[in-house]
Amino acid sequence: MFLRCGSQNLDLSAPAIMGVLNVTPDSFSDGGRYLDTRAAVEHARRMIDEGAAIIDIGGESTRPGAAPVDAAEELRRALPVVERVARLPALVSIDTSKPEVMRAAARAGATIINDVRALQEEGALEAARETRCGVCLMHMQGEPRSMQRDPQYGDVVGEIKAFLEARVAACTRAGIPPESLAIDPGFGFGKTARHNLELLRRLAEFTSGSHPVLVGLSRKALVGTILGRSAGDRLYGSLGLAAAAVLHGASIVRAHDVAATVDAVKVAHAVRTGEIR
Repeated sequence: MFLRCGSQNLDLSAPAIMGVLNVTPDSFSDGGRYLDTRAAVEHARRMIDEGAAIIDIGGESTRPGAAPVDAAEELRRALPVVERVARLPALVSIDTSKPEVMRAAARAGATIINDVRALQEEGALEAARETRCGVCLMHMQGEPRSMQRDPQYGDVVGEIKAFLEARVAACTRAGIPPESLAIDPGFGFGKTARHNLELLRRLAEFTSGSHPVLVGLSRKALVGTILGRSAGDRLYGSLGLAAAAVLHGASIVRAHDVAATVDAVKVAHAVRTGEIR
C-alpha cells in the first residue's frame, strides 16, 4: 500500500509515523513550545532522526474548546516552519482546513493535507486538487469549541464509515485521485471514551478497505480517562493504543513521542504480519 503525495509515494508496506509539530500557543499537549521557528525546525529534525516519515505542522489548535484563528495568523505561524522543514528528509503535512493555507503550504513544500474537517470548507476540495497533495480525511462531530460537550451516535462505527465513504466519493468526483486519499476516524473529535474504544476495537472495519487509515491517539483524553494521567504523563498509555491500532491494520500513526512510538509500532507490525524488517 502507498499514499500518493504529489510526485512522491509514501511507502506504507509497514506503518509510517507522523510526528506532531504544533506551532500554536494553545495545543493541548505542547502548546507554546515551538512558536519559535528555529525551535520548531530543530524539533522536526529530532523527530526525523527518531524515525518519523512525516512531520505534521499545525498553526491552529483543534483541541476541545479551542477558538478558531484566521488564515493570516495560521499562515504567519506555520508557513516559515513548512518552508524550512520541507528541506529535511521527510514528507511535510499541513494540518489545516483552510484552502488558502493548503495552497500556500503546498507552494512552500508540503505534500500532504491533514484536514480535521475532511475538505468540507468552501473551496477546500478545489484547493486540494490543485495542490496534488496527499489528503487525510478525518471525521469530527461538531466543531473543536463544542465537540466534546455531548457527542451522540446511534452506531458510531457505521456512521463514521458512511461519512468517510461519502467524503472519499466527493474527493474523487472533484478530481482527487483515490490513491492520494487516507482516512482517519477522528479519535477524540466529538467522541466519548466509549466511542473511542469501540472505534479502536473495530478499526479493522476501516483498515480492510482500499485507503490507508491514519490514527491519532497520542496523549489524548482517552489515555487520561483510562489511566487517570495528565497530558504530559501519557506516554505508556499512548504506546499501548498505537500498538493496538497497528494490530488492527493502521497504516499511519500520528505521535508526539516519535522514538518510543517507532519501537512500539515495529513490534506490533511484526506480531501482525510475522515479518521482521
